[in-house]
Amino acid sequence: MSEQPSDGQPLPDEPDEASSTKDIAPVLSGWDYEPGAINVRKIRGVDGVARLQMRLDLGLLQMELSGRPDGQRPHGCESLLDYFEGQLDKHRDRNGTELGFHLTNNQCQLLRDEAQMYYHRYLSLYVLEDFTGVVRDTERNLRVLDLCGRYAVDEHDRLALEQYRPYIIMMNARASASLLFKVNQFREALSLVEEALANIRDFFGKFGQSDAYGYSGEVKMLKRFAREIRKKMPIDPLTRLQTQLDRAVKAERYEEAARLRDEIRQKSEEARA
Repeated sequence: MSEQPSDGQPLPDEPDEASSTKDIAPVLSGWDYEPGAINVRKIRGVDGVARLQMRLDLGLLQMELSGRPDGQRPHGCESLLDYFEGQLDKHRDRNGTELGFHLTNNQCQLLRDEAQMYYHRYLSLYVLEDFTGVVRDTERNLRVLDLCGRYAVDEHDRLALEQYRPYIIMMNARASASLLFKVNQFREALSLVEEALANIRDFFGKFGQSDAYGYSGEVKMLKRFAREIRKKMPIDPLTRLQTQLDRAVKAERYEEAARLRDEIRQKSEEARA
């Protein structure tokens, strides 16, 4: 008696050619899913174009490296975000104002779904240290938050994505600063991180949650990165001398402390001259 599946249809003894070519098992072979890890890789498609793949527990996501991650061009635009931003520009041109331009609940949901695609891509790109791509996609998703926050008809749609703003700011800053860090522009990198921290502080303050700043995982990550950057920065000679002076005073090495004070005074006068 042949085996029957739950729907009553007999199982084929051998897979036909069409079903065998659709089986993704060969693609996943040798690439095991690792819980808690972000497993990504770049591949070259049959058309010769490079693409991203993210390993999931039951398969994978495949994404384009530029444009919309799924390769679609809604309304002939690179993305729905670009389409709605274009509609806003046309509205301003026709009416001389942005008043009257709104996004419906369904439009906001479509924008959120699209932003999720870009999230998967910038996360993958960060793992691969493609920081330029991360900056591009995080800046793009921040534009989604701004557009929905300003023009959504429903309050839920205006606020639905705001909870992710600190994370996107953090990822954008880490990627932007990493590009500078790689070329030894440490002060500029540190400035970007400090600006991001200030923006996250303002975000929590805006929603009356200032205390949350101290507990934020995004803040902790950025502060950790800031410490790494500072370790690479050259120490200012006066700062170094002041540290030596403080240690000498604490150890009651007063002759050394006096010498260090004179040296600090001399260098300070030279700096002012």
